[in-house]
Parts: sequence; C-alpha cells; structure tokens
Amino acid sequence: MPAAASSTAASALEIVESEVRELVRRRSLDPARDLADVRGVVLEVLADYAERCADGLLPALGDAAAVERAVLDAVAGLGPLQRYLDDPEVEEVWINEPGKVFVARGGRSELTTTILTAEEVAELVERMLKSSGRRVDLSSPFVDAVLDDGSRLHVVIPDVTRRHWAVNIRKFVVRASRLDDLVALGTLSAPCAAFLDAAVAAGLNVIVSGGTQAGKTTLLNCLAAAVPPRQRVVSCEEVFELKIPLRDVVALQCRQPSLEGTGEIPLRRLVKEALRMRPDRIIVGEVRQEESLDLLIALNSGLPGMASVHANSAREAITKLCTLPLLAGQNVGARFVVPTVAASVDLVVHTALDAEGRRRVREVVAVPGRVEGDVVEVTDVFTTVDGALVRAGGFPPHEERFARAGHDVHALLAADGT
Repeated sequence: MPAAASSTAASALEIVESEVRELVRRRSLDPARDLADVRGVVLEVLADYAERCADGLLPALGDAAAVERAVLDAVAGLGPLQRYLDDPEVEEVWINEPGKVFVARGGRSELTTTILTAEEVAELVERMLKSSGRRVDLSSPFVDAVLDDGSRLHVVIPDVTRRHWAVNIRKFVVRASRLDDLVALGTLSAPCAAFLDAAVAAGLNVIVSGGTQAGKTTLLNCLAAAVPPRQRVVSCEEVFELKIPLRDVVALQCRQPSLEGTGEIPLRRLVKEALRMRPDRIIVGEVRQEESLDLLIALNSGLPGMASVHANSAREAITKLCTLPLLAGQNVGARFVVPTVAASVDLVVHTALDAEGRRRVREVVAVPGRVEGDVVEVTDVFTTVDGALVRAGGFPPHEERFARAGHDVHALLAADGT
C-alpha cells in the first residue's frame, strides 16, 4: 500500500474509533459486557462515516470490514492482540518489549509483525487487570490474573525487568476435557487412559509432572473428569485455570496483598481451608513451595487428591516432592517427609513436548510405598519406547481399591497385549 493511502486509511480509522468511543461514553455502555451494543455503535458510525465520505468531507475509509474489526478490537477487545486471542491455533502470546510481540502455535514460537508503544502495552495491561481486581506497580511488580475468556495473564515490570514490561497471556485452549479426548489427540494410549480412569475412580493419589507448556493443566482436568460424579471436589490454585466438569466443585484461588501489605491468601492457606469444606477429593493446581507439606498431610490422612508439579521426569517429581516440604520450616525434616511421600503418592504421570511440539504422556510411574535409605522406590507402569507409550510391567499399589471401584487392575494392564 502506498504511503499516502496508508496514511489516509490510518486517519480514517482514528476518526471512526474516536467517534465510537464518544458514543459509547455518552450511552454509558460497558464494552466488556455490552459487546452487542458496542458492535451496533460501530456499524452506526461506519454508516454515517460512509455518507460523509461520499461528500468528500472525510478521508477514504478503505476496507470497511477491516476497519469494523479494528475498531471493535480497540474499543471492546485488546486492540492489536485481540486477533491472536481469537485465533484457535495460538496457544500463548507474549511481549518482550513493545516492538517484539511473539505467539506460540503448535508448541513453536514465532515473532509477529505487531508493533506497539510502551504506552499501549501499559494500557492493555490495565484493561486486562480491570476485571480481576489485581494490580501491578512498583510495590507489586509481578501479577498473575485470569482474563474473562479464561486465559492466564502474567506481567512483570521494571526494575525487575531491565527496561520494558514483560507480558505473557497463556490461553486455555480446551482441546480435551476427558481422557478419551487425549487418546484421540495422540497424547496417550488407550490402555493407559483406561488404567488412569480406573485409578482415579479407585481413589489413588496422582501427581502430574512436566515442564512449562507440557499440558499439565489439561491432563489434570481430564483426570479430574474421571472422579465419580457423586463426589465433592475442592480445588486450590494460584489463579483459576482448572475447569473440572463435575457438578459438586468448589474452586479456590490465592489473593495478592493489599496496598497496605495485608489480606494476602497464599496457596498453603487454601489447602488448609479446603480440608474444612468436606471434600471427597482435593486438587491442587500446582505445588511449588511449602504448600506441598499440607498437601502430603492431607493425602496421608486418607483424602484422595491430585496435583501437578514442574519436573523433568516422574522420578524427579518424586524427588522434588521430598524436597519442597522442607521449605515449611526447620522442624520439618527429610526423615518425616520421605516416608510420607512414599505413603501418600500412588502414581506420577509425566507429560512433555516432543520434537514437533506435540504434548505426549511419556511415562506413568507407581509408588509402592517403600523407602530404601532416603530414596522412594518406584516402578514403571507405562513407559515410552521408540516414541510409543507401552506397558512397562510394574503394578500400582492398592489393588483392593481398584476392586472396590469395580475394576480388575490385572485385566486393565493386560489389555496392552504384553
């Protein structure tokens, strides 16, 4: 497009956007809630603009459909970022600096042509945080929040970052809600899915491990869907990400401190409070610190549960669970934690991204409950061989729980044909 034509189109867009904003203000519309009315205002302004443009009083409008979309995104959406949030193939959007906006598709990152200003970045973050009640400023340079569409927002500002605001929007792309969906996507094998479905129904305690963007939250959601429908589930998260498809669910999330530094609710507090809410199951979105001790104590008391943890393998996840509780205080030692992990955790399901960016369950490890020295013994139930998830030979603990739930664990694990 020639420079003069591009300048004319930009000028027309600015005029339309300005008039739309003025009408939205006059009519007391909330762009976040009154999207249909705002769209009507955009169409109204565009029709009026076209009439005036025909008289030669205003610059040419150009592609009316493109202008409509751009103005609607600017007024009721997240401006230049909205098209990425609307794109079902985009999994994550992040801004390293105003001139560097990246997206991830299929597990691979790519630099976009979108260029913002520092003021636009700050305005977009303020708009995203508006509905969450959270803030980011010099006293609180980090923020985690959930957008209206369920995407997770993370922002870090200077002087924690060197110069520019760092913004991450992780979309919750729902491609699977049950274990069968993961089988269809190629994330795990049908025999493994049947086994995990039975393990959850039997009340085994399951840990999901993996790296960033490995699909831990989606896998945890699918496992939670296997919980018997009459049971009550209480979930605890930093911010709401889990979408558990059951009827009796209470979801809890952490809270940041106020400007006075009071009112903070950490994940550890949520785990403790969850135990007072008559749960049949407890699910912790991700354990990172001392809340792992409270989770282990809950699981060791006979309350079935699930959680996720960052780790490079199932065995490293067990090691991490033996270490994180030590952060709870000097009176907590390995002599207590290690046998508690062995007695509390039944299965670890490890997921990872493969070379093509696809999410795959790499292994399922059982914890028989034995400790040798300071090492928790484990056995492989499923493992990856030549890129395929296959039966490994190990068996899970608590065969009697499978029987009570109506499952023959030996028949389930023989279904792989090995």
